[in-house]
Amino acid sequence: MPDCHSGYGMPIGGVLATKGVIVPNAVGVDIGCGMCAVKTSLKGIEREALMNIIDLIKEAVPVGFNHQKTPQDIPVFNWPFNAKSVIETEFENAKYQLGTLGGGNHFIEIQSDKEGNIWIMVHSGSRNLGKKVADHYNKIAIALNERWYSEVKKEAELAFLPIETEQGKQYFEEMKYCVDFALTNRHLIMDRIKQCFTLQIPEVEFGEVINIAHNYARFEHHFGENVIVHRKGATSACLGEIGIIPGSQGTKSYIVRGLGNTESFRSCSHGAGRRMGRKEAQRTLDLETEIGIMERQGIIHGIRSTADLDEAVSAYKDIDVVISNERDLVEIVVELHPLAVIKG
Repeated sequence: MPDCHSGYGMPIGGVLATKGVIVPNAVGVDIGCGMCAVKTSLKGIEREALMNIIDLIKEAVPVGFNHQKTPQDIPVFNWPFNAKSVIETEFENAKYQLGTLGGGNHFIEIQSDKEGNIWIMVHSGSRNLGKKVADHYNKIAIALNERWYSEVKKEAELAFLPIETEQGKQYFEEMKYCVDFALTNRHLIMDRIKQCFTLQIPEVEFGEVINIAHNYARFEHHFGENVIVHRKGATSACLGEIGIIPGSQGTKSYIVRGLGNTESFRSCSHGAGRRMGRKEAQRTLDLETEIGIMERQGIIHGIRSTADLDEAVSAYKDIDVVISNERDLVEIVVELHPLAVIKG
């Protein structure tokens, strides 16, 4: 995809179709990570009201490594196998992770479209639960591939599990649960954000939630073959399918409609994609310059120190170039500009 950058096993912003095997590293550690977006009934918003809403959101939604103080209601888990699952082991901990944003490139943004309509966008995933599942099955895959003298070299970091084996089936079931958990997480965050809006502007109304995940694998049919399509930082873009492609903080985001291009396995980018690594960004970018990019646009943001530069605008590719490079994959439905950003 046009936003691709290096990652373990395969690039983030990559799509892989396999026959008969599933590759944990081709899904990644944040299983089910994705975006939700909601259009509100507001035509514009006063800056003071926006700042108050941001303060309320920061109180309502834990970010970074912070978890909930009380357990949340999470989806029922039905495990069809005799072996104990990672999710069973982590189930109680996961109750405290639901409704939390996380860190890295996860965000909450308040945005405005060209007509002045106010939108809410959330980017988050399956939190530590997904990472535990990913790490567990990747280790199993590595061990089995060594035992089988697999032609896939260990240093390629693409160890696989045959989907008909017990381990392959178990990973697939736990991965699917993490996708559902991540969606529930985004919905809960969005519900809390809506409550914050309502506290400040009681008359506000909200449209339907648009959701799209970008870290998962599923069975699909392409080029006359039944395959397992892995999307690692990539978005499904079937014909007519509505998706979300955010930029970096301080740049535009897009609601898009898929064109169903078969050459990309009906996929598109999941965002702008990194231009430089986190450490490189912190080491080379200028703090005042990056703050200036945000403040010249009047965006409420949280860039305060060099530690925050890993998520600065200049650490990412130009979202307009990325969108231009995938005009054969999607068409733009809505263009959004950030008004306020919360990062983990």
